[in-house]
Amino acid sequence: MRRLEHAFADSQRETALVAYLTAGYPSLDETVDLVDAACAAGADVIELGAPFSDPLGDGPVIQATTQQALRAGVTVATTLDLVAKVRATGNDVPIMLMGYCNPFLRYGLPKLFADAASAGADGFIVPDLPATESTDWLVEAEGHNLGQVFFAAPGSSPERLRRTARQSRGFLYCLADNGVTGVRDRLADGLDAYLARVRAAATTPVAVGFGISRPEHVAALRGKVDGVIVGSALLKRIGAATTPQQRIAETTTLISELKEACR
Repeated sequence: MRRLEHAFADSQRETALVAYLTAGYPSLDETVDLVDAACAAGADVIELGAPFSDPLGDGPVIQATTQQALRAGVTVATTLDLVAKVRATGNDVPIMLMGYCNPFLRYGLPKLFADAASAGADGFIVPDLPATESTDWLVEAEGHNLGQVFFAAPGSSPERLRRTARQSRGFLYCLADNGVTGVRDRLADGLDAYLARVRAAATTPVAVGFGISRPEHVAALRGKVDGVIVGSALLKRIGAATTPQQRIAETTTLISELKEACR
C-alpha cells in the first residue's frame, strides 16, 4: 500500500499513469524488460495481467495476448514469479495483479495473498469480483497490507458507487465506457458527468480505464481523475513490432507520450 499511496500522492499536480501488460506476452523474459521500459518511460503503476481462458472484460487485443501466454504455459504462479523477477532488477514501481476469480480461487486466497506479498506485488484488480462479495478477499488484503481494487461502471447507482469506493484499497477503477477493453477513437459521451458522480462518492483515488489510448484522451481527463489506465493501445503497439528492441522502443514512445499528457 505504501507504494500505491506514493504513486497517487502527486495526482493533483499530474495524473498517475497505469500501464497494463499481459504476463508472459510476448514471452516471459520480454515481459520483465517491457515492465522496466514502461516504468523508465514514466508509468507510475504496472497492471500485470494473469492469463485466463475466459477473460470476460477484455477485448480482442488483450484476449489475443492472453491466449498466447496461455499457450506458453503461463499461470498464476508464473505471474507471481515474474513479479519477483521485476523486483530483482531493482524496480520499485507498484505492480497490481489483474486477473479473474476462477484461477485466483483455485490457487487459494490465503496462499495467493501471501505469495503475492512475498513476490513484491502491491495488490489485486479482479474484474469479476463485486465489492458486495469480497469479504474474504479484503480480509487477506488487509492482513498482507495489499491493495484490492474494485470497479465502478457508468450505470452504477450512487449507493453502489459509495460502497465500491469505500471498500477499494489503493484506488477505484472507473470504467470509461460500457463493454470490454479496447482502443477507442474518442472518449465516451457523458464521461465528465459520470466522473463527477464518481468523485463525489469516492475518497480513495480514482483511475479511469477502457479505451484510453491517446495523449489527447489523457489531457482531456487531467484534473478530473487521479490516474489513467492504458492497456490495449500499448499491447497493440507491442504486437505490431517484430523484434524485442522494437517492442521496447514502441513501449517507451507510447508511455512517454501519455505521461507527458499527464502533466
